[in-house]
Amino acid sequence: MTDLPRSQHIIASGLIAAVGLTVAAISFTQEPADAFVFPRLISSVFAVLAIWTFGKAVLGRSKVGNGLSAQAMRNLLPGLMVMGIYVYWAAKALGFYTSTTIAFFVLLSLYDPAPHGRLATWLKRAAITAGFMAVIYGLFALLLNVFTPKEILF
Repeated sequence: MTDLPRSQHIIASGLIAAVGLTVAAISFTQEPADAFVFPRLISSVFAVLAIWTFGKAVLGRSKVGNGLSAQAMRNLLPGLMVMGIYVYWAAKALGFYTSTTIAFFVLLSLYDPAPHGRLATWLKRAAITAGFMAVIYGLFALLLNVFTPKEILF
């Protein structure tokens, strides 16, 4: 396989940089300001890295390979579907913590190579999900005091 054309790197990284700048701009215009400290930090870092990547693509210094194969895209498709449902419906309809728990558990179940027919595997996945959510709750709710979408459960 040959490397992807340089123009493809420039276009893709330019679109990502535009998204990064848009998200950063939106986060800096929202009120109350204290509620958006974390999103402003993350979106600013994202925008800087995206602009840096775009600059490298324009200068021809991108170190990229051949892109994704059809098989790699098929492997990613279930995760992308879960992400789409999470972003466009579940986070608002079910609440951040409930939908994140479900999405993480589903993704872990989809991509974990451990057998699906054993109870021990499912208990391990449930424990990992609980640990992940404890960290997320501690980080967002307790440490950063970030406002999250709230609905059914919390």
